[in-house]
Amino acid sequence: MRKLILSTIILISCITNVFCQAPNADFLHSIGKIYVVVAVIAASFIGIILYLVSLDKKLTKLENQIKK
Repeated sequence: MRKLILSTIILISCITNVFCQAPNADFLHSIGKIYVVVAVIAASFIGIILYLVSLDKKLTKLENQIKK
């Protein structure tokens, strides 16, 4: 029961922390920096996806060599 109460308190504190950070996005948007943040996040995801695709190709090639 104690763990449940502690978990609930931590969850509530995390949720309220998320709501408190909303004005930061408005601030970044007002000075035009939100586009920089979006571009960096998009570039990171694209880089990760390209890395995973190339890794998959290499693994497929190795699997085919092992089968032969």
